[in-house]
Amino acid sequence: MTTLPVYGGGQVPRARGRRPAGSNTRETIAAAAARQFAELGYPHTTLRGIAREADVDTRLVTHYFGTKQNLFVSVVEFPLEPSAVVDGLLSEGPGRVGHRLARLVIETLETPSARQTMTGMLRAAASEDDAATLVRGLLTDRLVTPLARMLSGDRPDLRAALIGTQLTGYVFARYVVELPGMTETSAEELATVVGPVLQHYLTGDLGSAPGA
Repeated sequence: MTTLPVYGGGQVPRARGRRPAGSNTRETIAAAAARQFAELGYPHTTLRGIAREADVDTRLVTHYFGTKQNLFVSVVEFPLEPSAVVDGLLSEGPGRVGHRLARLVIETLETPSARQTMTGMLRAAASEDDAATLVRGLLTDRLVTPLARMLSGDRPDLRAALIGTQLTGYVFARYVVELPGMTETSAEELATVVGPVLQHYLTGDLGSAPGA
């Protein structure tokens, strides 16, 4: 118990306790969460640990963000900036844009921070509707759908969805499930294999097989 001076020289008690909700409480929680997710990873970060660092009650964390999954998706940064990626991929024309997309994504995922972010996002999206909406907005609405629409007037939403299945499946197979073959193959070789598939999804005839 601490005391505060009052007029006339008296003292009034002030109880110790966690930080109350205030104008910057949400930002404080978000900063603590971002740091812990980055340093500890998604599986080892807890709402209680975030609340402890932010000096708030755990109930305030859930009040502002809901679940751990939603908090994660709200505070982490997508490892690719969608608008910049689209411009860069199209800078050399549409001929091998799928190959460039495959190489960019696969090489980016080889960095621990990007890999941790993407696997955490997909785990969250698999179990929470709100998290799935946020991930869909980043991956599909801001990246692959605009790319598909710029390259082809033919069924861009389907093309974007097919690319999404390829990329999310790649992340799960290589980094979450760790399927034999995927984990043992170099990123460069995998990009060479995945590239033609993405190219077909972006610019090919969807009624025929890739390379036909």
